[in-house]
Amino acid sequence: MIVIKDLCKSYKKDGSTEIKAVDNVNLEIRQGEFTAIVGPSGSGKSTLMNIIGLLDIPDSGSYTIDRKEVSDLSVDELAEIRNKKIGFVFQQFHLLPKTTAKENVEIPLIYSDKKDISELAAEALKRVGLSDRINHIPSELSGGQQQRVAIARALVNNPEIILADEPTGNLDSKSGVEIIEVFKNLNRQGKTIILITHDQKIAEHADRVLKIVDGKVTEESTVDHSNHPADKTEILDTQNSEEGTSVHTQQRSTKFRKSFWRR
Repeated sequence: MIVIKDLCKSYKKDGSTEIKAVDNVNLEIRQGEFTAIVGPSGSGKSTLMNIIGLLDIPDSGSYTIDRKEVSDLSVDELAEIRNKKIGFVFQQFHLLPKTTAKENVEIPLIYSDKKDISELAAEALKRVGLSDRINHIPSELSGGQQQRVAIARALVNNPEIILADEPTGNLDSKSGVEIIEVFKNLNRQGKTIILITHDQKIAEHADRVLKIVDGKVTEESTVDHSNHPADKTEILDTQNSEEGTSVHTQQRSTKFRKSFWRR
């Protein structure tokens, strides 16, 4: 599905110093895998995610997705792949504060040719256990519930790949574990999950872990889950029992949230 060879991306710091955010990275991600990319702040993991998500372009190297070389694609072709094949989940939830959960999930569909928008949004919320919260606005939801809305929004176009950048970063430990269980269940349903995190313990919920330091993939390992406690396989089929409101405010602009899904 994804093949990256000799990928490089650099930035200028203070107008002169060159920072190699991604330095000669090689990796392959197969369809249906759950892969975590783990590294400290400034390691290049988010830059790599942005390139994988077609939000940024590399300086050199090769990136193919579904056997299509990204550098050969037009802006419109890149937007089409991004909108149809990739769902994004961020640390910040990017929810419209005065808009219901269902309406937030509908946003990517507004820019598609699909007509059953309301039904698709409701189904996506059901998949993450929020059927009873579809008419609630973000301030009426806990942090974990808000992140579930963001995951539903990422799912609503039925993408093959879910890219999650620090999705548990704004959550307490209990909510964080529950969000990871949502991703694990989505992976069981066939979704390819790429999780970006600084937390090794969170990364070890994936099947494969890539460690990135100073822009280089320095280590790759597979995770043996046979000795781990049983997974919460029913988490998507039950209603979320979290109560209370989130202490996190919506700090990103409405313009970003809406324009992100436009072609």
